[in-house]
Amino acid sequence: MTGLAVLVPVALGLGLAGLAAFFWAARSGQFEDLDGAALRILIEEDDEAA
Repeated sequence: MTGLAVLVPVALGLGLAGLAAFFWAARSGQFEDLDGAALRILIEEDDEAA
């Protein structure tokens, strides 16, 4: 029973930390350009291998 008294607050804390990280990423623009990353692989660069 004492294990639950420790694990439940830890689980809630980790869940709130994940939610806070998601809202921080959304507010800082991490999800603005979803198509750019997918299309970036198609862009050819003229880098010469040294």
